[in-house]
Amino acid sequence: MSDRIGSTPRPTRWSIAAVFGLVAAVAVGIIVMAFVWPAATAKPQNLPVGINGPKDAVAAIEDKLADQDPSPFALQTVDSRDDAVDLIKTREIYGAILLGDKPEVLVAAAAGAAPAAALKAVATQLQLQIDTTVQKALKDQLTAIVGALQSGQRPQLPAGASGSAAVPTVTVTDVVPLADGDPTGAGLAAASFPLVLGGMLGGILLTLLVQGAVRRLIGLVVFGAAAGAAIVFVMQTWFGILEGDWLLNAAAVGVGVTATSAFIVGLAALIGPAGIGVGAAITMLIANPISGAALPPQFLPEPWGVVGQWFAPGAASTLLRSVSYFPEASTIAQWLVLAGWIVLGVILTLIGHRRTAAEIAPRASELEAPVAEPATV
Repeated sequence: MSDRIGSTPRPTRWSIAAVFGLVAAVAVGIIVMAFVWPAATAKPQNLPVGINGPKDAVAAIEDKLADQDPSPFALQTVDSRDDAVDLIKTREIYGAILLGDKPEVLVAAAAGAAPAAALKAVATQLQLQIDTTVQKALKDQLTAIVGALQSGQRPQLPAGASGSAAVPTVTVTDVVPLADGDPTGAGLAAASFPLVLGGMLGGILLTLLVQGAVRRLIGLVVFGAAAGAAIVFVMQTWFGILEGDWLLNAAAVGVGVTATSAFIVGLAALIGPAGIGVGAAITMLIANPISGAALPPQFLPEPWGVVGQWFAPGAASTLLRSVSYFPEASTIAQWLVLAGWIVLGVILTLIGHRRTAAEIAPRASELEAPVAEPATV
């Protein structure tokens, strides 16, 4: 009876229980902050946008944007409409504002719903300004005619004045539309989180279930290839969220999840089981919220949008969007970033394996110690 009582664990002290509760609450608050902060503070700032038109009209828009801090758009002059389209397709700008006799605003919904909405708002403002200008001109003409009639003079109509004159209409053109299976872009934005979670899960399972550094690395290669094919099958073949070359999309997804998995496997090999938690925390709480998957990097407070592109989730998200919808855009930077994370994971895995092997290897002195001969009777 005394043994049973003695084996019962002692209750945790009240003060320690309260401290653990506070620590857990702080952890939850940090997690919520990490996910809510980017969305709560996001707004268009210095978004690369092309502009073309008469100098006075362009200057008027530039002056209006200069009054805002930060400026929502970073305007750059384009030579023509074709030039603007080429820059949009290579992801150098998010859209363009074309002024003149036939005003037009070019957008690319595939580059993100938020930039497209911001540019469509510009089109609405331009149309309102045009309507206001035309109404003012008509009012001035009417006032001049009435004044002339009252003074007994013959009213002089301005050259080209006509009641049937057409009011210019601002046209909005989507240069790179989204796939039919994802008309709002919600599917592509929502898929970023499962991709991050899948990469983490692959790294955790390989760490816990596979023994041996080389075997884990082989598992990483197989996991990346299989995960890329499976995810693109669901997103492109099944739901029609992605477009473009199927194999290239699968390669982009596979490299993305492999980069995350390799980082977790490497940290676990280097510092033990705690590496899983460290890798997951860095990926989920730091890299994922600033990845720019749901909102472009320019919408995040500086410099976090740029920093997010150096982590695996940000590079993978940008890469997948580019290869799927913008085949003419350069993706060298994203491939190199993901390759760097994979190489880092491999190096950490090999270092951790060698250190562990050295710790468990028997000492040479123990191997060379003479074996005691049995005593003779």
